[in-house]
Amino acid sequence: MREDIDTVDGEAISDAQAVQRTLAGHRDAYRVLVERHSRSVFRMAYRMTGNGHDAEEVVQEAFLRAYQKLEKFAGEANFGTWVYRIAANYAIDRIRKQNTEKVRRQMPGNPGEDGLEVDPLSTVRDSAPSPERLAGSAQLAAKMKEALEALTPAERTAVVMRHWEGCAIEEIAAVLKSNSNATKNTVFRAVGKLRKALEPFTGSGQAARSVGNES
Repeated sequence: MREDIDTVDGEAISDAQAVQRTLAGHRDAYRVLVERHSRSVFRMAYRMTGNGHDAEEVVQEAFLRAYQKLEKFAGEANFGTWVYRIAANYAIDRIRKQNTEKVRRQMPGNPGEDGLEVDPLSTVRDSAPSPERLAGSAQLAAKMKEALEALTPAERTAVVMRHWEGCAIEEIAAVLKSNSNATKNTVFRAVGKLRKALEPFTGSGQAARSVGNES
């Protein structure tokens, strides 16, 4: 890593040392923690929220909350894992809030020309697109984003942490405040939904490779 990320006053320090120095009043030590872990937190937040603005908000809020609660950080996990969990929980809360606001704005429903409510799903159903429209990774990425947004917050968190971030089931369970078996089922369910959503666009084989295994 770059020296300015890993050092304070020219001395390389670990996460644990940076935490202790931050608690002792050395602000530069916390800068080390932010710069060292912000990229991985942003990557996770971007995949969960689907856009850079929300991801940046998640990163800023996560490190602010971590700083405010640093005295409670007992070292039961490394700092990177701890702030990652804070970010994931905040992202879940943010997604749920946005979903609630979206539903509230849509109520009682948009009437169609015949006076009947329009089924929101009908706006995304379409005939099978041509191979030309699906060529390249951009189309697949867009469909993946749409499929992720259709998952529940818990499902989205589970599949992002498991298959994009490589987190252990126990880590995901801690974020979801669940047990290992229930978390495995959440991952399995989320992967199944993603594969089903992607299959018409990519074929079952490529869809499976795009998402990964359920376990």
